[in-house]
Amino acid sequence: ITVMITGDHKLTATAIAKTLGIVTSDEDKVLTGPELGNLDDGAFADIVEKVRVYARVDPAQKLRIISALQARSQFVAMTGDGVNDAPALKNADIGVAMGITGTEVAKEAAHMILLDDNFATIVKAVKHGRRIFDNILKFIRYILSGNAGEIFALFLAPFFGLPIPLLAIHILWINLVTDGLPGLALAYEPAGKNTMKRPPIDPKQTIFEQGLGWFVLWVGLLIGAVTIGIQAWAIQNKLAHWQTMTFTVLCFAQLGNVIAIRSRRESVFSLGLLTNKPMLGAITLTVALQLMVVYVPFFNDLFSTQPLTWEEMGITVAVSSVVFWAVEIQKLVSRMQKKKP
Repeated sequence: ITVMITGDHKLTATAIAKTLGIVTSDEDKVLTGPELGNLDDGAFADIVEKVRVYARVDPAQKLRIISALQARSQFVAMTGDGVNDAPALKNADIGVAMGITGTEVAKEAAHMILLDDNFATIVKAVKHGRRIFDNILKFIRYILSGNAGEIFALFLAPFFGLPIPLLAIHILWINLVTDGLPGLALAYEPAGKNTMKRPPIDPKQTIFEQGLGWFVLWVGLLIGAVTIGIQAWAIQNKLAHWQTMTFTVLCFAQLGNVIAIRSRRESVFSLGLLTNKPMLGAITLTVALQLMVVYVPFFNDLFSTQPLTWEEMGITVAVSSVVFWAVEIQKLVSRMQKKKP
């Protein structure tokens, strides 16, 4: 919500606000400084979220407006350029001073300086910041869930009477290649469709308050389960290449995971594979490197792997895709629940 605070006359401020789309209906209130002064704190708190324009206000009243909005759990960003704006810039959650016309006092009091004095730049900066924050969370989700899957696979295999599923070099390879390349490509993920429609995130909340812990747990368990499952199946069927199959399933399962978590709610099929070309390139390169480890004799000796038959590779790909489909189904269920009244 954008609120105009100005020293102009009420009629002038209202006309400008209507032109800018700040006032769009009769429910959008316009208050003058004297009118605000006649309201006690309780009465003002009741209408503060409906007021779109404040005209003829003094510096003390700017502080009162900010405090009232913050008391209603609003995250307040304040712009200003003059000396009298400094207290409001200081007390706002984010104070933005004008870089060209702003006074040095305003710049010192502000948290940010808008170099081009263009309000539209703030919107672009917020969108860019949210995209970066979202991509950092996606990277954390991917790394933690993938590493949890590796830990579960190594830890739980002996409890099922199975040998250690992976060698140390296999874990190192997955951490360097499977985690590294796609994880870096998440930084290029574009902003989501509704990025600017959601409310600001409380800076006091931790990353685990958005379901991260639960996601890491269940996806990590699933990755560990499919890894141990293919190992048990291959050993039971006396396949000599069981460790190579286990190694490859873990690799491809993490790739399926990173594709699915490109968005927390939207399906990857609605996003499109070409919206993040670095991710597509990273996955293609990772698959090629994994196939090199499986089929090139030199790397067979280095990684203690064996070439898989086409049937074994097909089974490996099918089993590893379970993680991708599971995350996609979880997002589908989440979207359906959100649509319910």
